[in-house]
Amino acid sequence: MKMLVRTLDMEYETVSAFAAQAGFKTPSGDLIRRDTRGHLSSGLFPVWVLGGVAVVLLLLTTTGCGKTAAASYRLNMVESAKQRLKPEQEQQVATILAALFGTPDEPIAPSECGLDAAKLHLAAGPVRSDIVGRKNGLYREHCAHCHGVTGDGMGPTAAFLNPYPRDYRPGVFKFKSTERADKPTHADLVMVLRNGLAGSSMPSFALLSDAKIDALSEYVKYLSIRGEVELALMRAFFELDDEDQGRLPEDREFLIEEIVLPVAEAWQAAEDALIDVPEMAADIDMAASIAKGKELFYGNKANCVKCHGVTGLGDGQVNDYDDWNKVVLQAHKTVQGGLEQAGEASTWDMDADEADEHRAELAWLDRFQKVLDGNALPPRTIRPRNLRQGIYRGGMRPLDLYYRIHAGINGAPMPAAKGTVPPEDIWHIVNYIRSLPYDFNGTLGVDKPMVARDRL
Repeated sequence: MKMLVRTLDMEYETVSAFAAQAGFKTPSGDLIRRDTRGHLSSGLFPVWVLGGVAVVLLLLTTTGCGKTAAASYRLNMVESAKQRLKPEQEQQVATILAALFGTPDEPIAPSECGLDAAKLHLAAGPVRSDIVGRKNGLYREHCAHCHGVTGDGMGPTAAFLNPYPRDYRPGVFKFKSTERADKPTHADLVMVLRNGLAGSSMPSFALLSDAKIDALSEYVKYLSIRGEVELALMRAFFELDDEDQGRLPEDREFLIEEIVLPVAEAWQAAEDALIDVPEMAADIDMAASIAKGKELFYGNKANCVKCHGVTGLGDGQVNDYDDWNKVVLQAHKTVQGGLEQAGEASTWDMDADEADEHRAELAWLDRFQKVLDGNALPPRTIRPRNLRQGIYRGGMRPLDLYYRIHAGINGAPMPAAKGTVPPEDIWHIVNYIRSLPYDFNGTLGVDKPMVARDRL
């Protein structure tokens, strides 16, 4: 225990001045400051930052040998390896993230993020009940087994699911009412939680109260903002000058203005960035609309047939990947290509400096491969929707289908029809798609024979 305290004292000096000077707050609004003993304090109890992760001292003193340690966030090691970060740079990223966002048990966030601290506390931490019997730890109870404590989509069950659970850290969400590149609104997150994603392992949480769903939505937003800030920090090392000596500035102005605000503002802007949907004519000729939609479906403008297939069974292009899998796939290609080049280079005559560079490159490639083996799931191709089942992950309302067709699906190869198909004509595609589960006329697509409609 003495060794632990001594180690904590050493780690404390690394971050106490930064956190206290930055004026970061706990979810209750208390400033983090030094107490009378010089410890980093929130006004409630001392807070330490050990190994880049803020650990509440109260938990340390009550956690004995053999007991489960407090939950911690995992660094984005794939991005770290990709950016060739050194261990001390990884440590600095972890330290800054801890000061900005706290821990899984005690989340905090800069006020600029606009997050509700009470909602975060309801969702965060281990599963427990407060003094009035209200259940807390909602995220750990309902979400972490798939999405992971960090929100990286690497929970214990993730490898067994297809598609994989969402990785929140890039800040990319598929099913929303905003334009493709925009963040989802809070209502979008609530709808996904309440309805689930049909045809996937994401269940409906409609039995939870509105307050609990609201808290979980806020916590998903928190994990995403934290993940985007982590990515921005790791990528910021490339912009350092020689005089920075490989370290990021740790003053509040830099971190908030340059790193946090761009992320936070994108989330806040989403509430005013809804897709402008024209009303479908009340007296529309549905048969004519379906015929027009079919023409667009198979035509070059919408070109839905490319992936969904001439039968609409989702058997068109099936060898593509979504953006999350593309990151891992590209990383594997980088390692494989690097090893092939290194193998060729090993036959060359090298001077001492070139030999050192060659060994360093091999060491990085070896590290990158080990990171991928331990921190990434095997890439999987997309599965375009079988439109003849009448199951749509982003919602079954005509409006939901309009959103998907107009803006495409962010993070997926599904392109946007915006700019190629007039807004009013998108309703024709919606009507055609909604007719496909009931197409029993003996032909599918362009004069193709009837086939089974039950492909998953």
